[in-house]
Amino acid sequence: MYYAVPVSCFCQQKLNLGAMNIGVDMMGGDFAPLEAVKGLKSYLSRQDGNATLFCFGDEQTVKPLLEDHGLSGKNIVTVHAPEVIGMDEHPTKALKEKQQSSIAIGFYMLATGKIDAFISAGNTGAMLVGSLYSIRAIPGVLRPAISTVVPKLNGGTGILLDVGLNADCKPEHLNQFAILGSLYAKDIFGIENPKVGLLNVGEEEGKGNILAQSTYPLLKENSHINFVGNVEGRDLLMEKADVIVCEGFTGNIILKMAESFYDVAQNRGLNDDYLERFHYENYGGTPVLGVAKPVIIGHGISKASAFANMITLGEKMITSNIINEMVDSFAETAKV
Repeated sequence: MYYAVPVSCFCQQKLNLGAMNIGVDMMGGDFAPLEAVKGLKSYLSRQDGNATLFCFGDEQTVKPLLEDHGLSGKNIVTVHAPEVIGMDEHPTKALKEKQQSSIAIGFYMLATGKIDAFISAGNTGAMLVGSLYSIRAIPGVLRPAISTVVPKLNGGTGILLDVGLNADCKPEHLNQFAILGSLYAKDIFGIENPKVGLLNVGEEEGKGNILAQSTYPLLKENSHINFVGNVEGRDLLMEKADVIVCEGFTGNIILKMAESFYDVAQNRGLNDDYLERFHYENYGGTPVLGVAKPVIIGHGISKASAFANMITLGEKMITSNIINEMVDSFAETAKV
């Protein structure tokens, strides 16, 4: 199911369907649309910023801001979306009732191939509902997941998933998260043969709760990943694993705690390059891993840098082969 919004009624500019097209929800987020506009300008100022950006939002609000920032060239297409889904609205109800909202129109254009990726810092629930019911999961994927970047002390980058989409999981879900996270680490962050760890309360096999104990043998037998065993909380920032899997309840707690590292450093006036890497703006947002097209969700307090980095991440997901690799990886599962 997708939201059948007649785009011809809203888009008055010719669609540039031959290029890389990335849709941006201009109305989503606490500081939108101004910070979204600044983010677009920052992205287009980069040498590799070559995508055509489709801006979904109220034209009377968005167009003047775009013009004020010199953004009215061929790389910008405005799509009128007169409605906005608020941050506190019920996701499913809002998407059904507000089909002319920036999020609903964005998902319509993604589902129909008018854009290649869609990003938003708006209502997270609406973005997840749109991802699951408009774009849908890749065949064979039981549950899509969202991840967070984990800065390593050695300068490297790790991936933790799930961090909030799936509070309760079965072993089969965590086993699939390991595959999704491995492909994401390889294709987007350039980590060859990423090491996968299972977050647990001890290193030894057989440790942990029923979920961890039942997941371990599945990961151990999974030929699609490089499983290195259990990892503890103290291993998160070290080199033991590149991809760490857990259920979304634990993952979200870790995510929120990690975000506080940057805040604590700022409050105490600490100037530390490593702690700077915990600032969410550096990464922009997180993709919904396991759905059939790139959907990237940003923090509600995203500012210009975060919007620019979300667009860059969308570009990487389009130009990499990650979606096709995910499809191939789960093809056999889909046949069962």
